[in-house]
Amino acid sequence: MAVTYICKYCRSNIGKIEETVISEQRLGFNSLTDDERKDIITYNLNGDIVVQLVCDYCNEAISSNPELTLINNPLQ
Repeated sequence: MAVTYICKYCRSNIGKIEETVISEQRLGFNSLTDDERKDIITYNLNGDIVVQLVCDYCNEAISSNPELTLINNPLQ
């Protein structure tokens, strides 16, 4: 099983964890609400997990220009 972290705006690869067994508690998913989990976590057919976060570049761009959040894909 792998856990892949990608930026939800630019789709860049932030990181990847490849473990045979890893708990949601160890990943910190247990501290998320149900709505947060639905928004950022998806599961592939092979059991891999994809977590959508915001990379440093996009975070800085959005912090400087908050109106970018009004656009569906502001930083393609």
